[in-house]
Amino acid sequence: MDESQGRLLIVEDDSALRRSLRTTLDVLGFDVGEASNGEDGLVRLRMVDYEAVLLDINMPGTGGIETCRRIRRSYTRMPILMLTVRDSEDDKVEALEAGADDYVTKPFQIRELTARIRSAVRRFRAPETPAQMPIINGTIVLDPVRRRVERSGLEVHLTPREFDALQFLMTHAGRPVTHARLIGALRGSGFGNEPAYSRVLVGQLRKKLEDDAADPKYILTDSCIGYRFRDA
Repeated sequence: MDESQGRLLIVEDDSALRRSLRTTLDVLGFDVGEASNGEDGLVRLRMVDYEAVLLDINMPGTGGIETCRRIRRSYTRMPILMLTVRDSEDDKVEALEAGADDYVTKPFQIRELTARIRSAVRRFRAPETPAQMPIINGTIVLDPVRRRVERSGLEVHLTPREFDALQFLMTHAGRPVTHARLIGALRGSGFGNEPAYSRVLVGQLRKKLEDDAADPKYILTDSCIGYRFRDA
């Protein structure tokens, strides 16, 4: 494994913020590259084997959302973390739907940012798990072949739609999943993007999987965005 904490490309038009981030992340052990706009970022991605991209949502020229779409088309596994503005939930949803893996809200704590980057790099470096292999997270085990879920060694009986929703959330552990994306992942879904339906579905899962459905440890609410299964 690379001794570096991760090879990270920062795409940010604010030069002062970009340099500050680079200095801090360099000290923390990351190998950091810089780009001042989306076009430059796409060029640099072709030159260096980066393991994650930190991308500002608001940039002149090719904006962050369009840059995210272009990166995702060319680099399907590349972790993309968007820097967004506080209280801009629509921007966060748009970023996730454009292919971002996660977002960090400005102003941010450097501890939160580095934790998100490390998590993204860890997922990128991990070998891909075959689709038929069981997914294990804490005391929860999901077997996609047998369509069976266990919690602390005991079987949990889920409806087909509950199972599909849980499988999608666990497959994307550590990353935010929007209401629309969760519903769209369900087989034969005809529910549009109604958040109310996903809330009911997640509420049912929490009752069956959590020690306390009102204080969940596994299926976390992600602001007004949707849900985030805890990072494995």
